Amino acid sequence: MAGIYIHIPFCKRRCIYCDFYSTTHNEMQTTYVEAVCKELDMRKDYLKGETVETIYLGGGTPSQLSYESLHLLLTYIYKVYPVAPDAEITIEANPDDLSEEYIRMLRTLPFNRISMGIQTFHDPLLQRLQRRHTAQQAIQAFKNCRAAGFKNISIDLMYGLPDETSDIWEHDLAEAISLRPEHISAYHLIYEEETPLWKLREQKEVHEVDESTSVLFFKMLMEKLQKVGYEHYEISNFALPNHESRHNSSYWKGKRYLGCGAAAHSYDGLSRQWNVSSLEQYIKGIQTNRPIFEKEELDLYTRYNDYIITRVRTRWGISLSELKKLFGEELYTYCQKLATPHIHQGTLIQEDDTLRLSKDGIFISDGIMSDLLWV
Repeated sequence: MAGIYIHIPFCKRRCIYCDFYSTTHNEMQTTYVEAVCKELDMRKDYLKGETVETIYLGGGTPSQLSYESLHLLLTYIYKVYPVAPDAEITIEANPDDLSEEYIRMLRTLPFNRISMGIQTFHDPLLQRLQRRHTAQQAIQAFKNCRAAGFKNISIDLMYGLPDETSDIWEHDLAEAISLRPEHISAYHLIYEEETPLWKLREQKEVHEVDESTSVLFFKMLMEKLQKVGYEHYEISNFALPNHESRHNSSYWKGKRYLGCGAAAHSYDGLSRQWNVSSLEQYIKGIQTNRPIFEKEELDLYTRYNDYIITRVRTRWGISLSELKKLFGEELYTYCQKLATPHIHQGTLIQEDDTLRLSKDGIFISDGIMSDLLWV
């Protein structure tokens, strides 16, 4: 099984914390979508005929696309690739794009999952982040999606926002829980270099929360969501039973995926490649049959490191027998040796064939992953 990711870079305006590739040149939407369809055709052999189990439109803001553009993309994928009858098909959306009319339009297409970028239910913080929606718009958009028949909705939350308090975060979690989405992704805000938010911090116009507050927020997140039935299946992701993101889980499980569009990444098990992060250069390259991308061939040790980074962060953990089969005796022994101190400290748990983070280990997961890497 494999996945397809389509990067939709268009935004009405950029959020001040975002460093993903995006553009406000929405007038190029039609030309861009036509280029993506051509790339899908050019690279039809990349997945080697594997059935496509997941399709994910991310961004940017995919909900900026018109019906015509969405219909063309999905029709083309189904035309060129074998898609499983029960494929998970996700579109990322901003709440203010999700009018009742737009939601009804989405229901006429194969989408069966919506990932809604809410971030916070606190209006002053939404304004500070220059998000386009209000808390009430987000709540209403969610309810409208549910009323229209979407049974698999994910929402994104952010914590560690400038000057955020535990009361604000507790309110955000309570609002999220009251909506009962099938999936919640919750990410700590990162001040990415050269973003407007990073510059505001450097100028002392916003203040980053301290480490103890960040730890408190993460504890609140885990405790409150697990208490009401959400499974903590990856460091930043929680799901009701049987509603894990199948697409994102395929990344963590090392499945092949094809990424099309500007800045999109692909992985075939032995190499990674990524398209140019420029709308104009991407379109020109595809139109002239000279796509612009970079590629990295992955040696044994790089693939081992990728395996560690992706598996440790999930509840499935590291399968030691699989690790030995994929990477050989040397790296199997290496991993076990470096894992031993963490097992003794109680931050890693070994159960039969599996190594996974303990509850305490989750808080120092980056350090544990770093210790297990081949250097």
